Amino acid sequence: MAPVFHALLGSLLLVLPLLPHYVHANARKNVGKYTGAGSRSHDKLHIVGRSHRPRFTAGPWKHAHATFYEGGSGTFGGACGYEDVVKEGYGLDTAALSNALFNNGQACGSCYEIKCVENPQWCKPGQKSLFVTATNNCPPNNQQSADNGGWCNPPREHFDIAKPSFSKIAEYKAGITPVMYRRVPCQKQGGIKFTITGNPYFNQVLVWNVAGAGDVTSVEVKGHRNLKWTPLKRLWGQKWVTDQKMVGERLTFRVRTSDRRSSTSWHIVPKDWQFGQTFQGKNFV
Repeated sequence: MAPVFHALLGSLLLVLPLLPHYVHANARKNVGKYTGAGSRSHDKLHIVGRSHRPRFTAGPWKHAHATFYEGGSGTFGGACGYEDVVKEGYGLDTAALSNALFNNGQACGSCYEIKCVENPQWCKPGQKSLFVTATNNCPPNNQQSADNGGWCNPPREHFDIAKPSFSKIAEYKAGITPVMYRRVPCQKQGGIKFTITGNPYFNQVLVWNVAGAGDVTSVEVKGHRNLKWTPLKRLWGQKWVTDQKMVGERLTFRVRTSDRRSSTSWHIVPKDWQFGQTFQGKNFV
């Protein structure tokens, strides 16, 4: 009997290393919150694969130039689709990027550290770095040369900073000033937000409050009944659309960012959701 037992034990020890190591011991967890009218949450048995992709980290320092532009919380996010940068948590520390950086809206939501340099007359003495989020586009001015008014003309990498924030690193009189910048991780409170607008035949989803890389490269949605995993198309900036029927479905969203990490927010939208509501899912850490 003993040899049989030892043989079985040996077989078990050979199989154990091959078992998947992705089941969380504490698998029952809150995976999303509904932040529209009323409040509800959903528990789900959550099984995930172990991620080997590292967190987004700061990039190398580069040279660029910066100016400032007038506006307000309701206009500083226009080209990215953000309705109100203050209410949506970005504050006024935002910037419009030249086309070389904006990348047709792909850069919306990305974060940068900026320092005023090589301009001792107008750089604020002892100034700290300015951390901004890309929320707008600075289009080229083809009527002006790139070194005289056409600051955002290709191929220049340029930041047109919201006026209240520009004053943190330089005097307004500087006009245009040399800067050093680098891409940095976005720090956010709470989960990724999904605001659904449009109509049953043209669903629009604004994706905001994204941590980590910050810039979204793809969005997918899935329902609990008929709607299979469906990719959304970028309308502009961080507004995404689909003509697939989402009404009446309990929705799950999957977001992928430029560093190829993804975050899936399971069943965060109840089946009785309404257009105009905002829902909160998981975020990148």
